[in-house]
Amino acid sequence: MSTEAGAEVRTEPFDPARPYRLSPGVALRPEPFGALVYDFGTRRLSFLKTQLLVDVVRELENQPDVPATLDSAGVPAPERTRYLDALAGLLSAGTIEAR
Repeated sequence: MSTEAGAEVRTEPFDPARPYRLSPGVALRPEPFGALVYDFGTRRLSFLKTQLLVDVVRELENQPDVPATLDSAGVPAPERTRYLDALAGLLSAGTIEAR
């Protein structure tokens, strides 16, 4: 977490039963490996390392919860735990938010 002035610390726990979305202050730029993530609030640059993770993040706002998002994006069952961990990290970083 950043401790810069104006940087918000996220303490909300990740709950797959809740609906999420890409945070409004975050932009995704498609890249061959996935996407660059730019947070306009913190000016932090990060990466989504697979196209499937980009698809999951974009699909969040269209689904009632995380399991429905993973189904819709086509995440294979054996990889779901990894994607849940990734989404928890994205929530902690402020890339996604509860809606």
